[in-house]
Amino acid sequence: MPLKKIKAIHLIGGVVVIGSASLLFSQSSSIFVTRYNSVASPEISEAAGEAPKPEAVKHIKTPKPLKAIYMTSWVAGTRDLRANMVKLIEETELNSLVIDVKDYTGRIAFEVSEPLLKAIGSEEIRIPDLKDFLKDLHDKEIYTIGRITVFQDPYLAKTRPDLAVKRASDGGVWKDYKGLSFTDPGSKEVWDYHVTLAKEAYAIGFDELNFDYIRFPSDGPMSDIAFPWSGNRAKADVLEDFFAYLQNGMKGTGARLSADVFGITTTNTDDLNIGQVLEKTAPYFDFISPMVYPSHYPPHFIGLSNPAAEPYKVVNYSISEAVKRLIATTTPVKAKGSILISTTTTPLLYSKKVFDINKLRPWLQDFDLGAIYTPEMVQAQMRAVYDSGLDSWMLWDAANTYTRGALLPQ
Repeated sequence: MPLKKIKAIHLIGGVVVIGSASLLFSQSSSIFVTRYNSVASPEISEAAGEAPKPEAVKHIKTPKPLKAIYMTSWVAGTRDLRANMVKLIEETELNSLVIDVKDYTGRIAFEVSEPLLKAIGSEEIRIPDLKDFLKDLHDKEIYTIGRITVFQDPYLAKTRPDLAVKRASDGGVWKDYKGLSFTDPGSKEVWDYHVTLAKEAYAIGFDELNFDYIRFPSDGPMSDIAFPWSGNRAKADVLEDFFAYLQNGMKGTGARLSADVFGITTTNTDDLNIGQVLEKTAPYFDFISPMVYPSHYPPHFIGLSNPAAEPYKVVNYSISEAVKRLIATTTPVKAKGSILISTTTTPLLYSKKVFDINKLRPWLQDFDLGAIYTPEMVQAQMRAVYDSGLDSWMLWDAANTYTRGALLPQ
């Protein structure tokens, strides 16, 4: 189009709007996407008549108690496999389903429409009928939770290496021992990307968004690591800024927000060198989900030679400690940088508001690691949760093969 024919150009963020066309660009990458707005001319609208309005997306209330299982995006996109899991929910005490929206690969599992998401090109349409699937689940009164892996994101780190955690030695993209890379938790562009994704996931039908890998990286060459956006700021402060930004960005949508944290955050008072502190997470989410998998605790935790073989003791102790911390007005903490320091007493105390203990909704282990998990061992974890004063839990198995014998019939 010759420049003299352009009547109006509007620059909105990274979107140039020319008439009815939107040109999306990124200053720090070669990505360039053109999107045409679906606004018909008056003549076309008159001739075609009024277009039918799309069916409104239904959302349902959070069940109480909530009892959920996790489903990968690949299973969600395979009708017979997902049907078996839905049947399990219908026939047992389960009432909720957690489905991957974006997993450890960084790929988004459904078709998106927002230009910011389109520009990254991270779609891998694993669940082509996601909207219909979510509607079917809602028709069965099954609560739906979209899981979003945040800072562990090899795809975004490769597409936008300027946003990635770097090697201090040569400036290349840092990888952990599994070969996976992370984006820098201090990057506001990364924050915007995930707020936008969360809004789109809610709009398509998810009732709640669950954020995982909301942490700094670990399990890699930590002596050769640099954070171009976070710099030397205290990691817990960087994450708290993100949590506040996320909460504010989702305000008014109606979406419930939940956060996955390491199980040991319930008993440790430092940030584990990954930035996760229970008291700095709780204010910004509707639910906190400590991953209290007994197999993930070190030998001799609370005196147990093999914590995986003692699921009741591990889960009950961990969740009971979390309950105490949520209802406390102060919590002792270990000082590191500016983390949580509010007084000069010893030990340092973090002043906080009292939270409802039902904000806690732990992930429990339903997989074999460190021990063979029988129905009784899965049930022992559930009993541990109930004995700590809570009533909700979620079961995790990466293979999506859950122990029916551990679940009460409907």
